[in-house]
Amino acid sequence: MKLFQQLLVAPAALGLLAPMAANAAELNINGVSDYSASSERVKSISQISDVHPTDWAYQALTNLAERHGCKAATPSGSMTRYEAAALLNSCLGNVAQVSEEERRLITEFGPELAVIKGRVDGLEARVGEFEAGQFSTTTKLNGYAIFTVGGTDEDKASDDDAVTFNYTWQANLNTSFTGRDLLYTRLKTGNFGPSNLKNSSGAYVNHANSNDDTIKVDKLWYQFPVGDNVKMWFGAKIENYYMLASAPSVYKPILKDLKLGGNGAVYGASTGQGFGAAWTQSVDDPSQPRFAISTNYTASSSTGEDSNPTTGGILTDGAKGMFLTKVEYGSPRWQASVAYSHKTHNPTASAGFGTSAGKSRTGSTDGIGLRGYWKPETTGAVPAISVGYDVATVDDSGATGATEETTSWMVGLSWKDAFVDGNSAGLAFGQRQYASEVVGSTDDPADENFIWEAYYTFKVSDNVSVTPAIFGLTDPKNGTSDDVTGAIVNTTFRF
Repeated sequence: MKLFQQLLVAPAALGLLAPMAANAAELNINGVSDYSASSERVKSISQISDVHPTDWAYQALTNLAERHGCKAATPSGSMTRYEAAALLNSCLGNVAQVSEEERRLITEFGPELAVIKGRVDGLEARVGEFEAGQFSTTTKLNGYAIFTVGGTDEDKASDDDAVTFNYTWQANLNTSFTGRDLLYTRLKTGNFGPSNLKNSSGAYVNHANSNDDTIKVDKLWYQFPVGDNVKMWFGAKIENYYMLASAPSVYKPILKDLKLGGNGAVYGASTGQGFGAAWTQSVDDPSQPRFAISTNYTASSSTGEDSNPTTGGILTDGAKGMFLTKVEYGSPRWQASVAYSHKTHNPTASAGFGTSAGKSRTGSTDGIGLRGYWKPETTGAVPAISVGYDVATVDDSGATGATEETTSWMVGLSWKDAFVDGNSAGLAFGQRQYASEVVGSTDDPADENFIWEAYYTFKVSDNVSVTPAIFGLTDPKNGTSDDVTGAIVNTTFRF
């Protein structure tokens, strides 16, 4: 075979030998080989060049397209042999009998048809294998595993410091039936347990999970649109901040108390049963500011599952239910919002606000939350800024020592592409939710209440990152514990 003929045949041969292609018997490799080797079929370069309007094959293909009404357009101008073969394949795909002229076209473009068939069969094989191995036609799966190595300078059982190695694993199942709705299911487990990184010292790492290596359904809700401006939610496992038109903060914390611009009296109701709706104003340009209003209700998981109306249920006095309404104005780069919450207390439960721990509540709590954030136009040295402030009053506050008012605030700075593209950094400080007014006391428990953290995330690859972080809490249990400082290293694997 001449070198030029070999060069022409090589792409076709490579296409036939590509991974995932169909069987060799189906691809008519012998036909391709005969085409490349036959001195009778290939006598000159003109025989394997483009098909011109003056060629018999061109007129025959034109007649074919018109006769069968195939989807391929009638040729206009010169075609390559592969374009001609593709037209022939399209027109004769479902034809039971062929004419003499059509048989002649099949013979003329047999090698090209074999290559096209091989590539189509290969694509069909790939699609078939993908469909056979995909998780679901309606559900997408993603998630992460986080390895956490670290500790604090206050040990739960002794004065000795200890470094622990914990993990959290989470899988998100996102199911859509219409393309606009979402059934969200979150599976989660971990081995943090009661430790210095989860409450025993006053610190609570945001991602910490203590399911004791047992995978559980952690979140489960359904959301759907109503028209173009309204979105609605309902679910058996949901928190109030998932049922918002948009998030109130852009700071991503290490400690849970710095979440959502301050995980205090307004946002962060415990996971339970709930429902809600959000309206967002239409704007011509997505970068323009717009108004949005969100309102929702959540009941505590334990009480919402209790059918006794005196101790549980939803929308009852015993439900420990929480109503939340948020009004926001802003654009993708900035936002200001105010939120109001009303929480009912189970008569047998304690409020648990620092110095008020152990004091029963039979009334309710009303809270106001202010949030704001701003992001720079370009990433780099200038950080995004998030701020938050919460204040809540407790009705029927009870005996001496009970909480009358709680307060919390935070400021968070976050950098994208910090020093290196893809890396990020964060710094935040503030005061956790504390009893700012106590029945029968003139002291201010907030004098020593302070929290801070700093971290830097190295992006190892698109799916792996490493985040060293340090943090501190001053008097985290309102006079019942020492100050706490800690350090951790998170390694995150996303899938």
